[in-house]
Amino acid sequence: MSIIGSVQTAVSGLNAQSHAFSDLSNNIANSQTVGYKATTTSFADYVTNNSLVQDGQSMSDSVLATTRQHNDNQGTVTASTNTLALAISGNGFFNVQQASGNSTGTAPVFNGQQYYTRNGDFSQDANGYLKNTSNYYLEGYQTDSSGKMSTTLAPIQIQNVAFRPTQTTTMTVSSAIGSVGGTGQTSTTTATAYDSQGVAHDVSLTWTQTGTDTWTVSNTADPTNNTTVTFNDDGSLKQVGNTTQATGATASFAFLGTPQNMTVSLGTIGSTSGVSLSSGTSSGATTSTMTTDSTTTGTYSGIAIQSDGSVMATFDNGLSQLVAKIPLTTFSNPNGLAAQDGQAYTATAISGSPSAPTAVNTNGAGTLDVGSLESSTTDLTSNLTQLIVDQQAYGANTKVVTTANQMLQTTLAMIQ
Repeated sequence: MSIIGSVQTAVSGLNAQSHAFSDLSNNIANSQTVGYKATTTSFADYVTNNSLVQDGQSMSDSVLATTRQHNDNQGTVTASTNTLALAISGNGFFNVQQASGNSTGTAPVFNGQQYYTRNGDFSQDANGYLKNTSNYYLEGYQTDSSGKMSTTLAPIQIQNVAFRPTQTTTMTVSSAIGSVGGTGQTSTTTATAYDSQGVAHDVSLTWTQTGTDTWTVSNTADPTNNTTVTFNDDGSLKQVGNTTQATGATASFAFLGTPQNMTVSLGTIGSTSGVSLSSGTSSGATTSTMTTDSTTTGTYSGIAIQSDGSVMATFDNGLSQLVAKIPLTTFSNPNGLAAQDGQAYTATAISGSPSAPTAVNTNGAGTLDVGSLESSTTDLTSNLTQLIVDQQAYGANTKVVTTANQMLQTTLAMIQ
């Protein structure tokens, strides 16, 4: 190899060490960046003229430096004061989008490019969107007003959620359906019951006197769903069905049908606090109203995220309801992703196609820690040590250049 060749080799060494220095600087600068994945530098000798190879002796006269990503390295999960912060422990990535330059303060427009990130430092903006500190908007599956989950991945927006009445499981009768000593009496008790989607249904029971103190209660929509109710002379409840019950026992009727099977609470044996007969004598038909255990009103107060990725709307009545679901995406080779600004990535041919967004804790996607963040994977001690090594290597390459220069000067002096 010529002296000039030595200079060229040393210059390639300087470039390679500068490349390594850049990687280390980036790692150190991002040592506090949420979700940042530290990189390393790989060196490889480079043969610029393999025609010089003879007798199995190779000649390498250059070096190349490349940056290696380590997106599959797990960062330390640390607690955050942000209750909407999320940290992934596993191989998954959040699905996110960016707003385009055409966005306004009230209506962000998304550019359609799919990004992936481990930066889970999310919060709600003024429009109800969840976005992280790098202004990437979190995507998920959102429910409609009836609680039905969408199958389309889209930026999650939650604001002013209407409360859906809770599903009715018990209806309670606490009124007189007739009178003691009456004849030919009938009565109807009605209620508004709600199904699992919060949809209202009118429900009624029909009461028919079959003896002096004996009645039959039935589902008005299905008279075959019935039972016998017997009262004491004072109008208090004596027995439901054909089984004798002790005073103070709870009495009920199994309602079967629309909107779902429910329990009808009839009170307690020996008491007039539930269904009863009033004093006096009467005949004919009466109507009364049942109450249900459904909660029908609530004012939206905010959101909370659960460890399974469920986004819950919270209400001032103490209840919460599912409004969105956060999925995670995995890659066969996450180290092949293309890095973008703000700790985000795009898929490449090297990374492989993204998996279909999957539920948290499935297919290796990992678990979620709520109120936590994934720290940078930068190892400051190791990087600062390597910085010294790179500095020495850079200096050694400059020494080659200065030495080659001296040799050239000596050669030139020979012909003077």
